[in-house]
Amino acid sequence: MPIINASHLGKTYRSGKIETAALRDVSFSIDRGEFVAIVGPSGSGKSTLFYLLGGLTNATSGSVLIDNVDFAQLSDADRTRERGKKIGFVFQRFNLLPTLSAQGNIELAHEIAATGKPFDSAYLAELTELLKIDGRLHHRPSELSGGEQQRVAIARALITRPAIILADEPTGNLDTENSDAVLAMLRHASRELNQTVLMITHNLEAAQIADRVITMRDGRVQRIVAGKAADHIEHTVY
Repeated sequence: MPIINASHLGKTYRSGKIETAALRDVSFSIDRGEFVAIVGPSGSGKSTLFYLLGGLTNATSGSVLIDNVDFAQLSDADRTRERGKKIGFVFQRFNLLPTLSAQGNIELAHEIAATGKPFDSAYLAELTELLKIDGRLHHRPSELSGGEQQRVAIARALITRPAIILADEPTGNLDTENSDAVLAMLRHASRELNQTVLMITHNLEAAQIADRVITMRDGRVQRIVAGKAADHIEHTVY
């Protein structure tokens, strides 16, 4: 059974009498443990889809089921609780709290998720060693490089062992070496930890590591191909 099921999704923004359709009849499903990349030009609806799949906003039409739960039918408190338990977010801008150390930022994610489980220090050590930030845990974000900050953000998203990881342009501000490290960790989460990864990216080379690539244009799904076939997507759509 799919862990993410989008059915005939539509999203319209209204400003006075003006309506703008950001998504138009979008349908697809993603299986547990699958790595899916979403690509497309600016204005194609990628970011809107990200917010819908993350339960951060509601669709105008259609539905999204996350692990067979319709977030739109939940109260704000229940939606926040379900989101914290099931979804880990990775953003392009890192969104680390400047007053906390790297470890403090990671631990805060566990507190907010309120899973009821004790903090797993052994898992923290495993994650941070894999991400090569184990020696930087007591540094604040201002003392870390951009690549280190993004790897802290990855650890923060993974620390609660969420079923789903949503990553919005996770390599957008990184050099090649750090981009490769972040992509390798996302791939590890999918292959080794059976976590579902959905990554929004402008980078077609990054998209090729995914199991499938969904290309969007004008708020619609244009095509869905295997990741290894992503190099055949026309670069002119960007």
